[in-house]
Amino acid sequence: MTAGLTVVVDYGLCNIDSMTRALEECGAREVVRSRDPRVVGRADRIVLPGVGNFTAAMRNIREFGLFEVIQEAGAARNTPFLGACLGMQLMATSSSEGATNGSTPGLGLVPGEVVRLAPANGDERIPHIGWNEVVPRTGSVLFNGGGPSDFYFVHSFHVRLADAKDEGGRTPYCGGFTAAIEAVGRPIFGTQFHPEKSQKSGFRLLKNFLAV
Repeated sequence: MTAGLTVVVDYGLCNIDSMTRALEECGAREVVRSRDPRVVGRADRIVLPGVGNFTAAMRNIREFGLFEVIQEAGAARNTPFLGACLGMQLMATSSSEGATNGSTPGLGLVPGEVVRLAPANGDERIPHIGWNEVVPRTGSVLFNGGGPSDFYFVHSFHVRLADAKDEGGRTPYCGGFTAAIEAVGRPIFGTQFHPEKSQKSGFRLLKNFLAV
């Protein structure tokens, strides 16, 4: 069992139940779902899941008073942090999804922008839904104990990182995009895929995160 408090952030656009169950099955001893900034602020680990629209998600995060506490935990205190699917996109600097004028600022935990996927050939469809291979970077923490594996994706946008060194894994779909983030020198992680829906490979990844 993994000691310490793991908080799954509930900002109203989350697949909370499946992520919470997966973390518990992977050995997290104390998992709570919360949108209370005081609870998130004392977490030993933070998980930010999510499905839906970037701009709507950031609006909720600000309205619930979560913006500053997440930034403080992830950027200042180096609390282990995992963003999944939309949660990974929210880690970026900005996104044009749902923005009425220009772009919407994100959490800024990792420099990069969220952009729409662009098919590289006539066989590729957007949204990208289903299983696809992720090739981890050498020495990856998240993918420790496993090589290239298939994970489950549901998305139309992806993170274009400012620094390729922050990439933890890559998928060849749509000419190749960042499928996982591992910030250099910080315990800040993200997955564009859903680890909680990715069976054995996804659970191995969650266990690796809980071990950080």
